[in-house]
Amino acid sequence: MIDKVLSTAIRLWLRSQVERVEELEVKITGGDRQILGGYISRVSLTTNHAVYRGLHLRQIKLAGENIRVNLAQILKGKPLQLLEPVAVTGQVWLEETDLKASLSSPLLVSALTDLLSTLLTANGIEQERHPLVDYQMHWQTISVGNDKLTVGGRLIHSNNQEIAIAIRTGLRIANGSTLKLSPLYLETIPQLWSSTCNQLEMDLDSEVAIEQLSLEAGKLFCSGGLTVLP
Repeated sequence: MIDKVLSTAIRLWLRSQVERVEELEVKITGGDRQILGGYISRVSLTTNHAVYRGLHLRQIKLAGENIRVNLAQILKGKPLQLLEPVAVTGQVWLEETDLKASLSSPLLVSALTDLLSTLLTANGIEQERHPLVDYQMHWQTISVGNDKLTVGGRLIHSNNQEIAIAIRTGLRIANGSTLKLSPLYLETIPQLWSSTCNQLEMDLDSEVAIEQLSLEAGKLFCSGGLTVLP
């Protein structure tokens, strides 16, 4: 009975975190006495076609362990709350169509624009001379090939002047919290780019640890761990 109540609460909590999810399966592992104390030894879940903050995710498999929740409040009809950080491991699958549908996501737009700014700085262009100061970046295309990623768009000025941009890069793990972009190319007007910067390492959030990252024609797969904070 308790595990059914918790499963329902977890499903409701997860659905509140995403904009859309087509399928959601939750499995709870733990002894009755532990669960009655608000402790769950393990929760595993699988979702299909989820949208989180504009990011379209084809399939996700996650597992969290040593989870403490507000069971007393849940039994009174209150929403689930995590009481401590939770270590989560999982796998995420995306297809090229998912990435294209995510190009309007604030998370992806911010990440790509930050990458472009970092590339311009690494190429010796001072921050105050970045075209990003006076232009709005509009990302329009994204494609996944074997071990490479290509994104493209346009910098648009208020006077309708445009600068075409395309970033082409290989992508692999330097270590669990650092991605290496190499070989790296920025296709744009010559004044913004030279061939002197052909690789770049990018630090991820300290709560993220990537174990595997693979890109093949039209598909992206990632596995690793992260810490979910209350």
